[in-house]
Amino acid sequence: MSSTTPDVPQVVFACVRNGGRSVISRVLTEHYAQGRVRALSAGTAPGEHIHPEVADALERLGLDTSREEPTRLTRETIAASSMAITLGCGEECPYVPGVRYVDWPVADPGGQDPATVRAIVADLDERVRGLLVELVPDLELAPSVLS
Repeated sequence: MSSTTPDVPQVVFACVRNGGRSVISRVLTEHYAQGRVRALSAGTAPGEHIHPEVADALERLGLDTSREEPTRLTRETIAASSMAITLGCGEECPYVPGVRYVDWPVADPGGQDPATVRAIVADLDERVRGLLVELVPDLELAPSVLS
């Protein structure tokens, strides 16, 4: 199922509805990683679509969200990943031994005003950029989409 190779780590970003934080993180990771990291996003109780305010904020930054669809988080998805980053799903996230878990305590952008969503995107942008430097030390990061 996974096209991960030893040279390309896979990270899954998990939240509850898979409509905001995890989508932002996945899109930013894919944007900056240039194929050097595979990013997935999923939710423990996925909604029907990504939050429109999230899609709008990312589109304004030139990031495409047209193919983003909420997906259920499975044990298999986590097991196929080298890292699981949780964003508010707490104990609902399946635990798989051997997978590195990191929790990013980030506010939910669902239903928030544009300035709040942009601040959440900025927070996640900084976290994703730091993650990529850790995972792929020789990656030349493009300037932040928020610059």
